Amino acid sequence: VQLQASGGGLVRAGGSLRLSCVASGRTFRSYYMGWFRQAPGKEREFVAAVTWSGDITKYADSAKGRFIISSDYAKTTVYLQMNSLKPEDTAVYYCAGSTIVTSRPVAYGNWGQGTQVTVSS
Repeated sequence: VQLQASGGGLVRAGGSLRLSCVASGRTFRSYYMGWFRQAPGKEREFVAAVTWSGDITKYADSAKGRFIISSDYAKTTVYLQMNSLKPEDTAVYYCAGSTIVTSRPVAYGNWGQGTQVTVSS
């Protein structure tokens, strides 16, 4: 499976962005798709995850109430709608897949190349 993330950019605080992650190759409906982010000098951290069926979602506390993750298996695309963005959301955002429901980065593979999100104050 290859994952391609896109949709990042520069936005002012309070603004919104929608990230997309397109999966190509052999995709498994039971896969759990996650979004992570990594800011300069910091470790990669979990943001949100969803099953391809959309019946299970998981969010980091920092994302709850502001971000919405969704999936479209027919398009093999996972989205991350980010609202009320803050400067501390600035990071490279990555998507990845896992066979288990978890927020631990080590359980994920097939990492995409990432997309830069910059939030100005």
